[in-house]
Order: sequence, then C-alpha cells, then structure tokens
Amino acid sequence: MFNAASTSSFPSTSASGSPSGFPSDELPLSGYGWTPELAELFTPLAEAGLIPARIVRVDRGQCDAVLADPETGEPRTVRLDTRPVGDADMINCPCTGDWAAVDLHAQPMAAVTALLPRSTAIIRKVAGKRSDGQVLAANVDTVLIAASLAADPDLGRIERFLALAWESGADPLVVLTKADLVDDAEFIRADVEAVAPGVTVLVVSAGTGEGMDVLRACAPGTTAVIGQSGVGKSTLTNALAGVTAMAVQEARSVDQKGRHTTTTRELIPLPGGGVLIDTPGLREVGLYGGEGVDLAFADIAGLAEECRFHDCGHHTEPGCAVQAALADGTLPQRRMDSYLKLQRENEWIASRSDARLASARAKKWKSLSKSMRAAGGSVKR
Repeated sequence: MFNAASTSSFPSTSASGSPSGFPSDELPLSGYGWTPELAELFTPLAEAGLIPARIVRVDRGQCDAVLADPETGEPRTVRLDTRPVGDADMINCPCTGDWAAVDLHAQPMAAVTALLPRSTAIIRKVAGKRSDGQVLAANVDTVLIAASLAADPDLGRIERFLALAWESGADPLVVLTKADLVDDAEFIRADVEAVAPGVTVLVVSAGTGEGMDVLRACAPGTTAVIGQSGVGKSTLTNALAGVTAMAVQEARSVDQKGRHTTTTRELIPLPGGGVLIDTPGLREVGLYGGEGVDLAFADIAGLAEECRFHDCGHHTEPGCAVQAALADGTLPQRRMDSYLKLQRENEWIASRSDARLASARAKKWKSLSKSMRAAGGSVKR
C-alpha cells in the first residue's frame, strides 16, 4: 500500500499542492472526470510526489491508465504494475474507472500504489454458487443499460439490470438499440418504461443516427454500458466515440443472440467530453445485495406503503394494496414475481455475507487467542 516515507525522491509540488509541471490554471485530466474535489482528496498523495491517473483497462497484475504528463500536462497512457496495491479482494482491487495514485519511478516499472475512494461502483455477484462480488466499473455517473429492439426485450432481465444500476449509486438509463430494424419501437418503449419507473428510456439507432444526439445529452461525465452480447454495445460505443474504438460482430440472424466481441472493460474518451466504459456482454447478472431492488421496483414499494399493516407480507393480509393491484391488473403478476425473485437473491447474499464476516471474526479471535496464550497472557472479546 501507499507509504509516504518511501517517496522522498519524487518531484516536488507547487504551492497549490499540484505536482510541478501541471498547469496551475486548469485541472489535469478534467476531460476524464478529474474534479476539484478529487484534487483536494489527492493533496497528501501529491505532496508525496505521486500523480493521479484513471485506470483505462486492467490485466492480470497490470493495467493501462491515463495520466497528465508531469512535464507537459498532456494526457498520455502508461502501463502500470498494480501489485503494490496489495492482496485486495475482488471488490477492492483496481478496476476500470478507478482513480489511482501512481509512482512513475517505481522499479521495475511504474506502479499503482493506492486507489482513491470510489464515488460509485457497479458490483455484481460472481457467476456460480459463490457469493463474492465483482466490480464491473468504478466512479460512474450513468449506467447505460442497452437492449436490442431486434428481438423482444426481456423485461425481467431489464429489471435485473436496473436493480444493479440503482445499487451502484449511479443513474440508470435504458437505451433500446437497433431502432432501424423494427416498426413498433415506440410501443416497445412504452412496455419498457412500465418496468423502469423514474428512468429515461431512449430509442436509438447507431446506424441511422436516430436518437443519438439525445443520448449524448443524457449521458454526461462517465457512462458505463452494460447489457447482453449482441445488443449493440460496441456499435453504440463507436458511434458515441466517433471512431472505431471497439470491434463489432453481427448477432446471429436466427435468434439475434450475440457473440462475445468485447472481452475486457475499457474506458474510452468521447469527443464532446466525458468518457465511456464498454463492458463485455453479461450472461449472468447476479445481484450483490443492497437497496437496488427496492429502487428498481419503486412502484411496488409505493403500493406497500398503502397497505393496512406496515409489516404486510402481501399474501393474504386484509387491506393489502399490493394484492389489490394484482387483482385489478394494475400490477402485472410477472413483475411481482420478478420482484420477489430478486428479493430472495438479496436475502441469500446477505446471509452468505453475514456468515463470511462471522467466520473472519472467529478466525481473527482464534489467532489472537493463540498468540496471547503463547505469550502467557489472555484476551477478552
């Protein structure tokens, strides 16, 4: 981890606390999301001679990051060693979108020595029966959920993506792609809007340009694009970036299912300012707990507040507003089933997390007790 005592050989800082060589009248990397608040947070690291960088792509033990050249202040991409950060778990290890403190003079190569606290993070449960979390992108302002109009959108999957987005702390945005392939895009948008309360739903075509100007206006700052393979994420990224930043492949014509074209999460600058993080297609979208489900199903949460009893289980209780909405068709049974399913997933994750924390505490006290006994003392909890 970061050790201020080991950085005495780094360049000195200016009176403002910025590393010498950075222009004093402007923030370095402002186009990548650097802010005065981040600069203030970074001050002790800058005083130790480290410089800020934003992680663009992560490989095993290394990453690419963009930083402002200490001499010119111009952004440039460098290859960095991430191992000095330490044995972090999957959630706290360096991720695309992270702001990092960089030691350019580390040997045998420049290295990331610390990460700044994240403002937001998209975290999903890893695939399979494990309950660990995986960060898809960090410090994101907008989570763009892409779904293709070339096939009937899976409303349940969109609800799952919305819960993931809300839980991240960023603002969700649903984008229905490939509008040029269908004639009923507006009807489909209405169906999606019904399962996305409080969320903007756009219809776009990267091929014809339909809706792209509105999309650019709706996604300032840092935007992470998530969705299944074949929905047009990389095509959308290329259209927004104005260059062929990501390779694309056609979806299978028989079922419109995609192939994994994007294999890594990559941060790409946009010509009008801001950055985009393109992510690989997600086959599994496991939730990692939190309040995202309640935010994604705000309509059901609102109905629950009207129930006669505050602890209503929405089954056979008298005066249940949720059951009344199901009975009159105001609330579709499919949406209620989706809500209950995601709630059960959250409860399972919470139970596994509590068990993991209890196990870690038990191991800690066992080790401490053993050490104290060897020293002839005792330990109290």
